Amino acid sequence: MASSAPTSATGATGATGTGNTPSFSSLGIKHTDIKCAPGVELNEQQKVIVGSVLDLFEGHPTLKHFSLWSQNATFADNITVAQGYNKYTSQFYGLPALFNPIELQRATVVNGGNPIEMEMSNKYVIKGIKKEQTMDSLVRIHLGSDGKIEKVEDKWNGKLPEGAISDAFRKLNAVTVPAFVKVPKTEEEDMKMKADREASQDSK
Repeated sequence: MASSAPTSATGATGATGTGNTPSFSSLGIKHTDIKCAPGVELNEQQKVIVGSVLDLFEGHPTLKHFSLWSQNATFADNITVAQGYNKYTSQFYGLPALFNPIELQRATVVNGGNPIEMEMSNKYVIKGIKKEQTMDSLVRIHLGSDGKIEKVEDKWNGKLPEGAISDAFRKLNAVTVPAFVKVPKTEEEDMKMKADREASQDSK
């Protein structure tokens, strides 16, 4: 059973903007310029959801980002299915533990319904050996009736290449990743981890 999401004095599980609606600024979302294919439109809340997911894929997780997720939500890609708070948060906190930098090459929303669909290209560089790989994928974001994320699917185009990149991604499986990836329990701890990640990225 998934554990309860951590809380904090600053309200990591309920960061809000005007009118109690989460916003780019209240959640500290970096990706605010959301690109859409011709004819596709998103409302402001959908843009916040997409921006938060892009942050996660680029290795910028925070507890505030996960306030947009249901406790029993699922993250799924070609090699893993992570259901429940402990497992899906570990997936995204695990990305910057294995890869640095992670650089979003492009992302375009191609369907503004439910699920929201976007085509994404991301470049991953393995820590230490500097091996890099660009992955193209179709990301689907399923929302529940309460507006929270119920499922995120990351479907890679083509097979995962064998070698160091493949080994690194396979470490991010739902069974083993919670054992070696630290997920913060408090806002203070989360901010310290965020600062450490950013310092590491700036030094590259």
